[in-house]
Amino acid sequence: MHEGCPIRVITASNSKSKGASLAAFASYQTFSGPREGGKTGGTRSGKISGTIEGMPDIATPSPASPLDPAVAARLKRTADGLVPAIAQQYDTGEVLMLGWMDDEALHRTLTTGRCTYWSRSRREYWVKGDTSGHVQHVKSVALDCDGDTLLVKVDQTGAACHTGDRTCFDAGPLPMGR
Repeated sequence: MHEGCPIRVITASNSKSKGASLAAFASYQTFSGPREGGKTGGTRSGKISGTIEGMPDIATPSPASPLDPAVAARLKRTADGLVPAIAQQYDTGEVLMLGWMDDEALHRTLTTGRCTYWSRSRREYWVKGDTSGHVQHVKSVALDCDGDTLLVKVDQTGAACHTGDRTCFDAGPLPMGR
């Protein structure tokens, strides 16, 4: 490195901005090397904000996927690009759980035969059963008449709910007002 040339250290962090886009924020410090007479140049700090071209958006589901365009055209998504997906035991009709899928998750589900969901809390894809062993083997996938809900008929191995219950609806019925 050339003596006297400033060094700029940039650290970037991701932060969810208003809407569905991801903004990248960076902070920097500039360190100046020795100046004439052996004195140092000190430091200067600041913040840079904006988007970084080509940076993957990890805060929202993938907007582009290899999902069949005819299927994608039929989907009515939330503002976040998601569609609710109801998992149902294929042979008994038991409703197991509700998950969320974007185009990429649906594509993976249709092509692998295993349910892939988008986790809204962790902001990542997850394949049901990869960590728990409670796998959902897909038997069929249907889109409702409005195009805003998926019905995924599965053969569930073990519990469907993260609590260890067979279904996410085992907590009991709500009282009905009469």
